[in-house]
Amino acid sequence: MTDPSAGRGSARDVILARVRAATSDAPSVAYAPPAHAVTPGSVDLFVERVEDYRAFVERCAASDLGDRVAAAVEGCSVVVPEGLAFDVPGAVVDAGLSSLALDAIDAVVTEATVGIAETGTIVLDHRPGQGRRAITLVPDRHVCVVRADQVVADVPDAVAMLDPRRPITWISGPSATSDIELNRVEGVHGPRHLHVIVVGG
Repeated sequence: MTDPSAGRGSARDVILARVRAATSDAPSVAYAPPAHAVTPGSVDLFVERVEDYRAFVERCAASDLGDRVAAAVEGCSVVVPEGLAFDVPGAVVDAGLSSLALDAIDAVVTEATVGIAETGTIVLDHRPGQGRRAITLVPDRHVCVVRADQVVADVPDAVAMLDPRRPITWISGPSATSDIELNRVEGVHGPRHLHVIVVGG
């Protein structure tokens, strides 16, 4: 008997090969997000909405960032992505750590791409300083640094800032779900603790 799935992989490979061949000489276009002005009060609203999700939020000057990050991960084993714009002493730089290795690490420190004031959402597109998706999902604590000038008013403004060719992760508070009796359980699909440090503004 013929395996009905046997031809699917080869058909997919043929189609993808044709797409690659058709686009092989297409010029590479760099994505440039539009400039935006920070709306007055948007950073305050962002902080308030992130706190509504039971995340811990603090604000600091750029000169205090290192101390605030160190305090946020004190006593924790820490992983950081390649290209992080600041140093986290004692942290392991992710170079493709396995899920098992990540599961043994307490915290991750990343930067963000955009913060959305209206929804209290943080968006990562996993460029340098943000790392691959696994490191933001497996450790139990995520410390995320958002610059005040990255905060936009709403979701349409955020979408305009994002490169659609990149993987995108939207984070609204710690990972949480509810059972049939509406009992909240945190940490099922990602970090139980979200610590957001807003720099500037």
